[in-house]
Amino acid sequence: MRATVKDVAKLAGVSPKTVSNVINGVVFVRPETRARVEQALAELDYVPNMSARGLRNGRSGMIALALPDLLRPYSAEIVHLVVELAHERGWGVQIEQTAAEPKREFELLSKARAYLVDGLILNPVNLDDSAVLSAGPLPPLVLIGDVDQDLVSQVAIDNVAAARDLTKHLLAQGCRRIAVVGTPEVPRGSSGAGVLAGSAEAPGTAASRLRTAGYHQALEEAGVPIDPALEIGLDRWRPEGAATVVGKYLAEHELPDAFFCFTDTIASGTLSALWSAGIAVPQQTLVAGFDNILESQFMIPPLTTVDFDRRAFVEAALDLLGERMSDKNTAPRRVMVPHRIVIRNSTTR
Repeated sequence: MRATVKDVAKLAGVSPKTVSNVINGVVFVRPETRARVEQALAELDYVPNMSARGLRNGRSGMIALALPDLLRPYSAEIVHLVVELAHERGWGVQIEQTAAEPKREFELLSKARAYLVDGLILNPVNLDDSAVLSAGPLPPLVLIGDVDQDLVSQVAIDNVAAARDLTKHLLAQGCRRIAVVGTPEVPRGSSGAGVLAGSAEAPGTAASRLRTAGYHQALEEAGVPIDPALEIGLDRWRPEGAATVVGKYLAEHELPDAFFCFTDTIASGTLSALWSAGIAVPQQTLVAGFDNILESQFMIPPLTTVDFDRRAFVEAALDLLGERMSDKNTAPRRVMVPHRIVIRNSTTR
């Protein structure tokens, strides 16, 4: 038979309430008492009865995290932090991949409404296509990322300002013809670069639109004409897609002064395409990214990129979710996490 709280309490010589306090981690327990309870938990191989706990207090002890693409290194870093920081709060985490499909988002929202999870952190890539607008009454929910809304609490960075700042950095290096990789797709037959690369995400995501807007702002402020031919559309934000479209671009266009890639993974594909074409970075062209993933400092050359405090970002999301889980009537809040430009060799002449 599975050990109970009473069994643990008897072995540790404490009350069942003290055992519950240790397990839930919400009430202070003296270190020596906690040590005895934890030893008893280990000896009895105690497993909490989450179903019974949920019936008593309406909580499952689980939250869900849903990201569009778990293959991206950025997603792996977010998952790692959410799991670790949620564990410190006594929460388990269910990981899901939405692939930017409203149906999957709707299923997750339904789980939260049915109390299979206590709350949900969701990263929609485009609010117009998200189930958030059409799923009816919303459970405890926090959005992370770039969509512009005021329905629920959200954590984000200022993508327009970050893209503007990075473009200004490239302009300060003397660049005038700055290509951007990851802009919203241009339909076939229309003007502009619009190189297509197969789709895993909806074209024209919120991030691509905002970062393009910041890029345009910096050019306009510097008096540099906006050239649609320098905007390389990419709907699959992965290195293989970037390598394909940049390789094709290099074969058909004059080499730009710099490439501003809308993620570091796009930058890695861009660097590969440039290397394959025999183009040296930064001697012949500059390359910059966005996100400062762990691998960016080890790329060849090390990558200049936009950075923000990922831990503060996740902490803010969990704080907001905790607020909503405690009081569903709490007014939605938006937390903006500051960014900075990390300058490395890829943009240093």
